[in-house]
Parts: sequence; C-alpha cells; structure tokens
Amino acid sequence: MPPATNNAPLKKMLHLYARWWAVVAFVASGMMLAAAWAFQIWGDLAPCPLCLRQREIYWAALGVSLVSAIWGRFTGSKGSPRVFNFVLFAIFFTGAAVAGFHAGVENGWWEGPKTCGAAMATALDLKDMSAFLNGGSFINKGCSEAPWRILGISMAGFNAIISIILSLMSLMAAIRLRTSVAKQAHKST
Repeated sequence: MPPATNNAPLKKMLHLYARWWAVVAFVASGMMLAAAWAFQIWGDLAPCPLCLRQREIYWAALGVSLVSAIWGRFTGSKGSPRVFNFVLFAIFFTGAAVAGFHAGVENGWWEGPKTCGAAMATALDLKDMSAFLNGGSFINKGCSEAPWRILGISMAGFNAIISIILSLMSLMAAIRLRTSVAKQAHKST
C-alpha cells in the first residue's frame, strides 16, 4: 500500500487562491484597462468599435470583482461567494469570444460588423479635430487592420489569450472554493 501523502500545503494554497481571486481579478482587469488606455494615449492607437467592446468586458469584470471582494471582506466569509467567481468566468469567457472574433476579423477569417468600416470615425482628440477643421480628414483604420503583431499575434489575439486564462482561473476559483467548503461541511457532520 503506498504511503499517504500530505496534501495540506496544496489545499491551503488552493483555498488562498479561491479566497483572493476577486482581488486578483480586480487588479488584472484594471491593468488590462490601463494598458488599453496607454496604447490609446501614448501609442496614438485609436480604438475601433470592437476594441471598445473588449474594454466594456473588463469594466464589467472590474465591477463584479470589486463587489465580490467587498462582499467577502465585510461579510466575514473566507473569500467571495462562488457565484461571483462563476460570473467572472462568464464575463472573461465573453471577453475571450469578443477578442477572438476581433482577431478573426483582423486575420481576414470573417467579416466584421458594419460599424467597423474604414470610414467609421471614433474618438477624436484635439489634434485630430484641429486637422479636420483646417481641411484635413480623419480616417480610422477600422477593425480589420491590426496596429501591430508580435509572433503573428495581434493585440486582440493577446487579449483573447489573456481572457481565456482569466476565465479558466475564475472557474478554478469557483470550483476549488466549492469543494473545500463541501469537504469542511462534511468533516463537521
């Protein structure tokens, strides 16, 4: 018979992971939004409608993870309720689908929505408005052109990968929290 192994450190780590996942999801969502704004402000990359849709996903995750973290802190529970982690899974998975769709549009695998046309004007800054008023024109590249690629992966592609990872981590936090709570309840009976 093989010797019994002590899984206490692993269980403790998984419990801490589930307990703090809402805070990690909040920080990750904030960092993704900060990166998007940094590319827009300092990189002069005007967002297309699909880029803005991807930001909405992170705003939703930011709100849910904040409520989850506050709920877990002020209710005296050992972490956020698993329903919040399942909601974060759904939000991040939706983000992965939107980003994956955008990456497919950029790669020419399918057509983007009509709002992503090349003549579609999005957020104008003062420089663009001044040039337009002086007879220039403002042309948005649209959703089908990736502003840059690294190893053949566009910004939307990287966003899809990150969103998949965040969705899986949210699902793990929800499942691990559930199983650890169920085991504790079973031990107490």
